[in-house]
Amino acid sequence: MPSYKISYFPGRGLGEVSRQMFHLSGTPFEDHRVPMDEWPMYKDSTPFGQMPVLFVDGKPLPQSFAIARFLANQFGELRSSTSSFHSLVFRFAGKTPFEAAWVDALADQYKDYQNEIRPFMVVAYGFAQGDKEKLRKEVAEPAINKFFAILEKRAKDNGSNGHLVGNSLTWVDLLVSDHIGILESHIPNALSTFPLVNEIKKKTTTLPKLKEWIDKRPVTPF
Repeated sequence: MPSYKISYFPGRGLGEVSRQMFHLSGTPFEDHRVPMDEWPMYKDSTPFGQMPVLFVDGKPLPQSFAIARFLANQFGELRSSTSSFHSLVFRFAGKTPFEAAWVDALADQYKDYQNEIRPFMVVAYGFAQGDKEKLRKEVAEPAINKFFAILEKRAKDNGSNGHLVGNSLTWVDLLVSDHIGILESHIPNALSTFPLVNEIKKKTTTLPKLKEWIDKRPVTPF
């Protein structure tokens, strides 16, 4: 088995989906968290001057979604060993090339949404100064309503089965579910009008192995 190390800031953000796939697959990895004050010294050693970076047998791979796609394909099909979920199968990348393309399409749409909501989030995180309430109304809420309406429709078109693609957990379910947890810590009930999306979060975050990770992971500001 290859050795894995993922380097990221001491937060969830862009590194969390990959950490969750490591845990769900039972794959050992080094969770390297670079303190903010050490980042300037570390930055030049990364391929693109940014994190996360995944190291596979010491070889670096940058870009969060490239990392997620790589791990999703590496881990392939997984069957839960928990008795109450005996028949549950994870196919993080999707079952077919078409499903994999849908996972990528939703992830790309998520990037567009992140660009739209970023002015609010950087203030909410404390990384920048600004009028948080004004940004919530003028930036965050329009971005949320636009993006999550797309996800709600996608969830319905996918059969309202608690997944965005196919009939098993994919890494885009993890991506969206973790973001909802972060978002609602800043805007409570932000997704009250999107029941199918909320069902995806509930179904994902209550998986026993994922709940185990959520309960033990470091508490971080983002």
